Amino acid sequence: MREIVMDTETTGLDPHSGDRIVEIGGVELWNHLPTGKTYHQYINPERDMPQEAFDVHGLSIDFLRDKPVFAKIAQEFLDFVGDAKLVIHNAAFDMKFLNAELGWLNLPQLPYSQAIDTLDIARRKFPGAQNSLDALCRRFGITTERALHGALLDSEILAEVYLELIGGRQPDFALGIVGGTDSDKAGSPSSWTVPPRPKTLPPRITEAEKENHDAFIKTLGPDAAWLNS
Repeated sequence: MREIVMDTETTGLDPHSGDRIVEIGGVELWNHLPTGKTYHQYINPERDMPQEAFDVHGLSIDFLRDKPVFAKIAQEFLDFVGDAKLVIHNAAFDMKFLNAELGWLNLPQLPYSQAIDTLDIARRKFPGAQNSLDALCRRFGITTERALHGALLDSEILAEVYLELIGGRQPDFALGIVGGTDSDKAGSPSSWTVPPRPKTLPPRITEAEKENHDAFIKTLGPDAAWLNS
């Protein structure tokens, strides 16, 4: 199963009031494990940068002026995403912006059913608690080491949070990708075998306990089931 953990940075809160995307970041997961493949793009919003937005992500118009506009990267972005599930914190916000940008170019929209909202998962898992990305990092002991928001960095952080939210860093124990082939990634049970243990585990009973057990078996007579096994 392919998923893209994704985040965007913008000039504001509402694309229909003139706000634009200025950065997109994405981290690819396969069967809940990072593949090492990422997507990252800064985007020229073709407008000014409000101070409130700059204070969040630190991206100035001077920095973004020579970056491509969304129209130049839109198809490449869609090709990277494909039909993968999009794991997003507060998915309604990012999907609203992405579909606004795609709509202005008459390109296919991303269906909301393609999104997995980690904010919604967190609210159901921890009702009444703070469920911002930073709060979840504190809850799960994930080190962020960031002064400002960044789309790719936040995607990498969210990937760790997402795996914790769904039950741990390796919820399926990587059964679907042992061996590293495409057929293995399909998750077929026949493609997976238990690897041999490198070192035999030591016995869990003491020699005295074993002697006591043997003495007890002798009291059961010659027909005891343990003597015939």
